[in-house]
Amino acid sequence: MSRCDRLAPLGGAVDRSQRRDRLAATLCAAALGLLVAAPAHAYVGPGAGFAFVGSFFILLWAFVLAVFTLVSYPFRVLWRALRRQSLPPHAPRRVIVIGLDGMDPKLTERWMADGKLPNFAALAAEGGFRRLGTTHPPLSPVAWSSFMTGVHPARHGIFDFLARDARSYLPFLSSSAIEPAGRALAIGKFQIPLGRPRIRLFRKAPPFWQILGTHGVFSSVIRVPVTFPPERFHGTCLSGMSVPDLRGTQGSFTFFTEDRSDAAHTGGLRVPLQRDGARLHGWIPGPEHPLRRGGQPMRLPLAAHVQEDGTTKLQVGDQRLVLRPGVYSEWVPLVFDAGLGVKPRGIARFRIVRSGPPFALYMTPINIDPESPALPISHPRYYGTYLAKLFGSFATLGLAEDTWALNERVLDEDGFLEQAYLIHAERERQLFDALDKTRTGVVICVFDATDRVQHMFYRYNDPDPRADRPGDRSRYAMVVEELYRRMDDMLGRIRSQVDDKTVLMVLSDHGFASFRRGVNLNAWLQREGYLVLKDGARGEAEYLRDVDWSKTRAYAVGLAGLYLNQRAREAQGIVSAGAEAERLKQEIAAKLAALRDPDGDRPVVREAVDVSRRYTGPYLDQSPDLIVGYADGYRVSWEAAVGKVAGAVVADNPKSWSGDHCVDPSLVPGVLFCNRPITAEAPSIVDVAPTLLGLYGIQPPPHMEGRPLGIALAA
Repeated sequence: MSRCDRLAPLGGAVDRSQRRDRLAATLCAAALGLLVAAPAHAYVGPGAGFAFVGSFFILLWAFVLAVFTLVSYPFRVLWRALRRQSLPPHAPRRVIVIGLDGMDPKLTERWMADGKLPNFAALAAEGGFRRLGTTHPPLSPVAWSSFMTGVHPARHGIFDFLARDARSYLPFLSSSAIEPAGRALAIGKFQIPLGRPRIRLFRKAPPFWQILGTHGVFSSVIRVPVTFPPERFHGTCLSGMSVPDLRGTQGSFTFFTEDRSDAAHTGGLRVPLQRDGARLHGWIPGPEHPLRRGGQPMRLPLAAHVQEDGTTKLQVGDQRLVLRPGVYSEWVPLVFDAGLGVKPRGIARFRIVRSGPPFALYMTPINIDPESPALPISHPRYYGTYLAKLFGSFATLGLAEDTWALNERVLDEDGFLEQAYLIHAERERQLFDALDKTRTGVVICVFDATDRVQHMFYRYNDPDPRADRPGDRSRYAMVVEELYRRMDDMLGRIRSQVDDKTVLMVLSDHGFASFRRGVNLNAWLQREGYLVLKDGARGEAEYLRDVDWSKTRAYAVGLAGLYLNQRAREAQGIVSAGAEAERLKQEIAAKLAALRDPDGDRPVVREAVDVSRRYTGPYLDQSPDLIVGYADGYRVSWEAAVGKVAGAVVADNPKSWSGDHCVDPSLVPGVLFCNRPITAEAPSIVDVAPTLLGLYGIQPPPHMEGRPLGIALAA
């Protein structure tokens, strides 16, 4: 049963408990008034963490901020001039860094040779092109963290999308966390937080734009991963990957249906629709109620009326809109009224899945509204609002392209592509605005479509018949090539704004490989006797809940990490640190290197790396003990990624998500283009940060492990 199936009885009649608690709500009002008068940075709510401030105070704060900005402008200009260190006369007037997440050098080189990427070919001829070494593991949060900090994972602390809590063995998001206020005043079923929730960024090393800022160099940073919450520096930032949706997740869609046979979906919520004649009724589940205990979600009423021509009149709260089949709505504002002036705001798009009968409707994850953000998504705080006022609402979710909706076939290929390119167009507008406004300094923008589209359409370019998935191979065979052509066209428009005093770099964090077969590391560990299940357990529970820790020596969490159940580190550890742990790591690594796929007798793992022998740094103790580098065609299975033990060790990947980069890093380097010659023969992504500092004559700090790429300053 899905979460929304369990919540479905709540939609309709007013909750009787609300009537019983009206007196308690009145008593809350006095305490609430004190909190409303608190600074705008106070948040409540353990899920999404809403700004606890009324509309009047938002407007008042904006007015005060505008007056202060105007009055203080001459003093700020003088202060920046005084603190600005002298830069070398040959320093570039402007540096533009374009990140194309996942752009693969093999495909790039092929299509450049075929004449299909003329702007990339021209950029390579003008300056230089190299394959760019990635991190181990080659995952986006790891690699982009190394890009911005110039250090390997043991010095910035990000080793995967997920980390594990050694006390509970449960996974958590590796990049950031939103923690509720420590205390709350309970009045009936209401709770009033007594303090500010804490929003934590787990990346430790500073990004290069902070260092540039101390030397007076302004930077505009747009959607670089692992920048939530945004840090203060001399410049602007719109946060990227790791920004949650309004429900506090990394992106959960909603599927409205009147067909009771429609199954629950991974990565989304299923909401039943009730038919009343020609009209359908349901409700939109929102974030958890910030003032009530029990984790009950707020909700908005939703009604749909399907017309004879296939269009649908949709009513969301007090708003009315008309949907045409196969066409996304504009961003629709969603305002959830918690009462007492607390109104967290989000935005979402809608798309008809089936006009029916039976009728079905898709809603994107509820993005944080950039015009009235419930969480800090930009620096300065008003930067996101400025972009929304200038261009209209835009996606703020870190992983905005809804790959799970296509995996679960709630969206088809056309619906996913349209969504990805709508988001890409928003990002382009933000980039070209930054280029127009930032005439001196650094502009950095990361585009995600190159990653998301290849994840979902790689199968159509894979000649191996085992890569086939639902969908028309002939219809979608050109999707990835068309994606690269679109990036080439954008590059041409960027190059038109580049003069001889501008350095332009285009790079990717990793490349791509096929994901045909999944490997359940926990099933393999059980088979080899390193992981033991509880008596009677079948290993089907998520998050390793079926594991008997008193007998387990090793377990896997995340997309690449394998951990020892080490004594005095894990809560129920049994492996002694030192000689025993070292022997066990070597034994497991050797067995994994020898693992063969029974279907075809192919190697599954290229290398399992002992992290302590690969990296050094203050955060090495947070790393997995082994990082598994898979062979081409393999990746950790979907079951292992959520902590299940049951199932085959190696099995076919049934999802639309058919391309990946969670393999050995030697298989998936990134790309590096520059309009200046590149003298380094084997550049790495950790070399970018010290290179950008060097362009401005700034000596990289001692903790940086990267080395300058030798980019010539003269054109």
